[in-house]
Amino acid sequence: MANPYYGSGPLRARPVGNPDEIQLRIDPMNADLDEEITGLSRRIGLLKGVAQEIGTEAKFQNDLITQLQMTLVKAQAGVKNNMRRMSKSIIQNGSNHLLHVILFALFCFFVVYFWSKFSRR
Repeated sequence: MANPYYGSGPLRARPVGNPDEIQLRIDPMNADLDEEITGLSRRIGLLKGVAQEIGTEAKFQNDLITQLQMTLVKAQAGVKNNMRRMSKSIIQNGSNHLLHVILFALFCFFVVYFWSKFSRR
């Protein structure tokens, strides 16, 4: 039966007790161990850089979301305040505004109607 700790390359992972630790078994039969270690070191450096960039981007995105939330809260407060003022103004002045809008719409309709009738000639 094959040993489960032997893989196909010079570096093989073994199961460990602590999930935060990584253990490697190095096969002394291969002579290019320094190259493997250098390659792993470069890859770890690249991963570290990527992780730092992700952390920076996450902080930036978090700050942006916080600013957007504050802007939204201010906008909601402004809309609520303006709606309250408008409701108070409508109650004080009566509902003549709706009548004026309807009369204006009828006037515009008749102007367009007569303009289309007289432009055909």
